[in-house]
Amino acid sequence: MSGKASRNAKRLGRHQRVRNKVFGTPERPRMCVFRSAKNISVQIIDDTKGHTLVAASTLDKEIKNQVAYGGNKEAAKVVGEVAAKRALEKGIDTVCFDRGGFLYHGRVKELADGAREAGLKF
Repeated sequence: MSGKASRNAKRLGRHQRVRNKVFGTPERPRMCVFRSAKNISVQIIDDTKGHTLVAASTLDKEIKNQVAYGGNKEAAKVVGEVAAKRALEKGIDTVCFDRGGFLYHGRVKELADGAREAGLKF
């Protein structure tokens, strides 16, 4: 067995370090991002109850019709905008951003920019 940790194991370690500091409350829920090779998804979570309040993904029919491929920056921006729109409809205007152990670059950054442009504050 190799002593080198896998990329996903290192990402999960980064995610755990972030989760030790970031906690979603009903007033300011946590916006958690997950990125795979072909898709990106986001959830807005109230950690006190353990409930997902809002979710959006490139696998949603609404978003799938807007984008041709779910694994690029354009798709990530659309997911951020849709998530922010759904959150604002539920009365959520401020969140704390949880990048999920991924670097704040590329698709994760575009998702955050799209959510900010749609009116979400973080």
